[in-house]
Amino acid sequence: MMALTRPLILASTSPRRQFLMKEAGYVFRVEAPVSDEAFPDHMPAEVVPGYLALEKARTFQDRITNEIVVTADTVVILGGRILNKPRDRSEAIQMLSQLAGKTHKVITAVCLLSTEKQDVFDDATKVTFRKLNLKEIEYYVDTCQPYDKAGSYGAQDWLGMVGIEKINGSYFTVMGMPMHKVYTHLRDF
Repeated sequence: MMALTRPLILASTSPRRQFLMKEAGYVFRVEAPVSDEAFPDHMPAEVVPGYLALEKARTFQDRITNEIVVTADTVVILGGRILNKPRDRSEAIQMLSQLAGKTHKVITAVCLLSTEKQDVFDDATKVTFRKLNLKEIEYYVDTCQPYDKAGSYGAQDWLGMVGIEKINGSYFTVMGMPMHKVYTHLRDF
């Protein structure tokens, strides 16, 4: 890993994002972004993660001096519709039932922000699930409780291991941080 000359703030409470950044060799402090994750209804689904990553970063704009803030947002898109984080067990089961046997798109956008500039970029990956039965979906929801995950699943969890047939793109994008792009963008930032 190339050493950064400035302190890094990872503005994310996601354990997966923290794990990936740490595994890539980055030293950072974690601060939770203050954002409601709302977006305009008319906004195209593919644009939403970049919009939200930038909104999260902007909450740090007046508080940073020499740091680089890293924010991210992931959306799961099926048939042009965003499947957000589920509110409850019933919604998680419903989302996973919709994803079962189909291919969907996962887009993770990242924003790098300093006092001098900002850089927003994203990466898209297609994920295909095999057909899943209700017992498998209920087992996953009850044991892994995927309420903090877009689309109600984590690729690194049990359902990802046994249910994903194919990934066309970056596995790490599906986990919530396209590390190949984060590395090059931070290097060039």
